[in-house]
Amino acid sequence: MDIRKVVDGQRKRRAFRVRKRVRGTAERPRLCVYRSLQNFGCQVIDDEAGKTLCSVSSSEKELRGEIGYGGNCTAAAKLGKILAERAIKAGVKSVSFDRGSYKYHGRVAAFADAAREAGLEF
Repeated sequence: MDIRKVVDGQRKRRAFRVRKRVRGTAERPRLCVYRSLQNFGCQVIDDEAGKTLCSVSSSEKELRGEIGYGGNCTAAAKLGKILAERAIKAGVKSVSFDRGSYKYHGRVAAFADAAREAGLEF
């Protein structure tokens, strides 16, 4: 049995389990996280309107110099603070956290903790 198929199946099941409960509304949009080996990104999404209210990524040109390598916990924490500032500026104070297929551990947890400290409510 190929290990890639097993891991891919686990990720799909985990993502389905999370996404069946998490929906973004105008009052409480969805905070969606994306994690790759070298970068980290997230979006605040209103699913009812189908619009992204704000986003941040370690691959943005303005942030690359400030963050450096985007695949570690310190970069994720910096991005959490930046996203919280952008979301509050956009009028969002409370979000529902969508970790997708990623476990709440490491970079995902560091991002979430930094966003909470900066003023977002989960």
